[in-house]
Amino acid sequence: MDGVDPGFEWPPAYSVAPRTRAPVIRDRSIGDQRVREASLPTWGFRPSWAKEKGPRPINARLEGVATNGMFRSAFASARIAVLMTGYYEWQEALEDGKEVKNPSYVHAPGDELLLAAGLLAFHREGDDAEWQTTFTIITRTGEDAAGEVHDRMPAFLTPGAWDTWLSPEKIAKDQASDLLDLLDAESRAVAATLRTRPVSRAVNNVRTLDRHDAGLIESIAGGGAGR
Repeated sequence: MDGVDPGFEWPPAYSVAPRTRAPVIRDRSIGDQRVREASLPTWGFRPSWAKEKGPRPINARLEGVATNGMFRSAFASARIAVLMTGYYEWQEALEDGKEVKNPSYVHAPGDELLLAAGLLAFHREGDDAEWQTTFTIITRTGEDAAGEVHDRMPAFLTPGAWDTWLSPEKIAKDQASDLLDLLDAESRAVAATLRTRPVSRAVNNVRTLDRHDAGLIESIAGGGAGR
């Protein structure tokens, strides 16, 4: 992404599970400048006040993200974009009398980069400990091809919405509805462009797969390219 110096190396990963790290971008105000930064927080949202053994939500529903106590503060001041080329969803089916889960890869045409709206949180285990960062992805009702494989999907951003969503300025309560409306409209626009393709069941088991294997997102033989 233009204008971003990540400052770290992140080899391509084709399966990102909760409690692992993933690349995100965030805008910050430093002096009189607006700076866009990349980082690798852990997927699973934990604000500073949350208990160590409390929930770590990987998703935040668009419908309540601005008012839900878990996410309200981050929505106002810690908005991020999560970088990905696609994501997996599963559909149940019967095969030889057994229930199986068939994965689909949801992606943009040409596997171009997608940016999903997300939120960042910070916590540390003690006064002398380093700050840790975590994130969640905002989801919405599934639309178009993505909606055919699952009833929810990430709320993706078009390039025209990046600057508005990533603004480092804290938004007031009366501004929240405008930002939600923007996210709803922009994510619908991206949803209309998405495609799906069936992929190998190797992605069903995060303990045995090779997360750096590009074959995980390849269409299975005879499966077609999806819509």
